[in-house]
Amino acid sequence: MASEDITQGQYVIECDICKQPVSFFCRRCGVNLCDPCVPVHLRIKSKTGHDVVYFGSRDDDDTSKIEELMKTITKENEYLQNYKCELKIIIDHTTKPLDKPKVSGFAKKTKQRLNSLSKIYQRKKDEVTSRGEEWHRQIEKTVKMLHQELDDMQTEHESLLQKQKRELEEILGKVDEINATTTKLKNSQNVMEMKKLIARIENQETPSEITQYSFPVFCKGEIDDNYLKSYFGYIENIQERKISLPKLISEDPVISNHKMLEVPRVITAIDTGFPASEKNNRLYDNAVVDDNRVWMGGASYELKLFDFQGNLHDTVSIPTQGLYLTVYNKHVIYTEQASRSVRRVAKDKTIQTMFTTGGWLPRGITSTASDDLLVCLRKDDQSKVVRYSGTGAVLQNIQYDSQGQPLYRDATYITENVNGDIIVTDWKKKAVIAVDRLGIFRFSYSGRDNKFDVSAVTTDPVGHIIVTDYKGDKIHMLDRDGRFLRYVIPDLGIKFPLSVCIVGDGEMFVGENVTGVAKRIKYFEQ
Repeated sequence: MASEDITQGQYVIECDICKQPVSFFCRRCGVNLCDPCVPVHLRIKSKTGHDVVYFGSRDDDDTSKIEELMKTITKENEYLQNYKCELKIIIDHTTKPLDKPKVSGFAKKTKQRLNSLSKIYQRKKDEVTSRGEEWHRQIEKTVKMLHQELDDMQTEHESLLQKQKRELEEILGKVDEINATTTKLKNSQNVMEMKKLIARIENQETPSEITQYSFPVFCKGEIDDNYLKSYFGYIENIQERKISLPKLISEDPVISNHKMLEVPRVITAIDTGFPASEKNNRLYDNAVVDDNRVWMGGASYELKLFDFQGNLHDTVSIPTQGLYLTVYNKHVIYTEQASRSVRRVAKDKTIQTMFTTGGWLPRGITSTASDDLLVCLRKDDQSKVVRYSGTGAVLQNIQYDSQGQPLYRDATYITENVNGDIIVTDWKKKAVIAVDRLGIFRFSYSGRDNKFDVSAVTTDPVGHIIVTDYKGDKIHMLDRDGRFLRYVIPDLGIKFPLSVCIVGDGEMFVGENVTGVAKRIKYFEQ
């Protein structure tokens, strides 16, 4: 523990046992001690033993490290105090054992979801009603179409019968004429006329068959529950998903050996060689594999694999352009909008469909720490994020906030942060939107001015959020709560940055959309 001496502008280090000024330090235990507390500390058993030294014997480097430690410990102490207050509130309002603590933030969000439960379920009912109305409209359309078919069929049937009636009446008329002539000849006994009549009768054509027309039959399709579920729709059961509660210690790294570079450096610039589209776009997305190589997708029907030095290792042909990429189980994965599917490049370079997204258009995609896939989907004026298993099972839908309002207008690129937050760039809102593991809204970021042209997003191992600003020719760095930290603009500059991914230790690859150049930028140093 340390307190700040305002007059000297330095930290006064206190004994960890009695809070008196420090005289000694145990290097094995990392404990500050005053003179009277040294014997007390030495009586405490330790597997590593003790190594107590006089405080004044530390060198400048040790002192600097201790001051950094004190700052971090102070920060952690503040976190613990907040945690303690939250925990006390929970303990005061529950009879559960103390070994099952929960955080009030989750209780608050659960209460919000509970309050909005009726609205959400009513919205689902409205969706079912809308589906029913859609089916009713289709049924009415089908009924009218069948009625018209019957009307046309009746007209044709009537015409055929009228024709048949005329033909039969004509035959009957000739028969009646012959009968009348026969009766007349019987009375006259005229042999010559009888011979003429016989010849006439022999030459008279009579039909050998007659056509009979049946009436149409309405063939009713079989309707059962499976038919309705398959084509009308059905309700999925409530999905359970285990969410880890916050740890007792804050998730921020205690001590970082990295220092932010004042001017980030371009280490490698790779000309990916993608041709220009009609809009002069070339490079769209990139994704890093484990062995120091990165996949690139651009304005051609192929994906390219480069090493970090810019050497081309492989090229794979795909039936679409590589707009949105990720790496899943060491395979490069991409979304194909034409077939509305998520596809994988196998080891033999064949393209395999992992699953389809129904009537929704897939866009940005990312793999997660839990071996799932998060996909941005769009249909008409709706947009959402869906969590899929590797086999395509829907695990989670994220579309509305706690008030039932849409979270997204145009969810485009997506990533998962180290704390489980799901972070999306929304091109219509021109904002970065973050929700937690449960899909509950956390924050949004709309840039430092109204010229923010948000593009892609990624996160680094310590939770920084990295966002490309397409027309601003810069990269925004945020902390995990969406607070702006700084701009990342490398020494060689950046033009129309779009794709971004983290590589190595304190480095990122940023793709310049128009030039087709991917720049490896170092922004931290040890």
